[in-house]
Amino acid sequence: MSHVRTPPATLDAFLAGVERRAFARARRATGDRDEALDLVQDAMIQLARHYAARPADEWPALFQRILTNRIRDWQRHQSLRRRLFFWRTPATDNPGEPDDLLDRIPDRNQPDGAGELLRNEVLERLVATVAALPSRQREAFELRIWEGLDVAATAMAMGCSEGSVKTHLSRAMTVLRAAMEGDGT
Repeated sequence: MSHVRTPPATLDAFLAGVERRAFARARRATGDRDEALDLVQDAMIQLARHYAARPADEWPALFQRILTNRIRDWQRHQSLRRRLFFWRTPATDNPGEPDDLLDRIPDRNQPDGAGELLRNEVLERLVATVAALPSRQREAFELRIWEGLDVAATAMAMGCSEGSVKTHLSRAMTVLRAAMEGDGT
C-alpha cells in the first residue's frame, strides 16, 4: 500500500481528507469516541494555528506527529488517572450510556452477501490485532501502511529514527501475519 499522495491545494482540503482516518486511529488508541474526536480536533487546530504557512507536502507528517503527541498525552493522563482513581471504572463513570447509533447505519455503497461478511470479519480481526499491538508498533503500522507515509515522514511523526520505524513496522507485520494466518485466512 505504499503509494504517493499528491498534496492538497488548501489546508481545509487536507484536513477534510485526513479526518476520518485520524478519527479511526485516535479511536483505536483511546477506545472512546468522544475522546478521539477531541484529540483529532486539537491536532487539527494546532496544525492550522502553527503550521498552515508550511508547504502542503509537510502537512501529513506534521499532522500525524501532532496527533501522535496528543494520543500519548491522553494515554499518560489516563494512566495517572487510573492510579489516582483506581476504584472507579469506565462503566461507573457513565452508567447506561448507549452505544453510538451512527455506527449502526449501514453503508449503502457496500455490497451484501457472504463475501462481504467474510471481509468484514477479517477486517475486524485485523483491526483488533492492530489495536492489541504495543503502541510504537501500532503507530508505525498505522502511519506507514494505513496513512501511506514514507519512512522519513513516519520517523518525523513518531519522533524516532528511520531505523526504529523499520524495526517497529517489521515486528508489527510479523505479529499481524501470524494472527491472520492463525485464523485460517
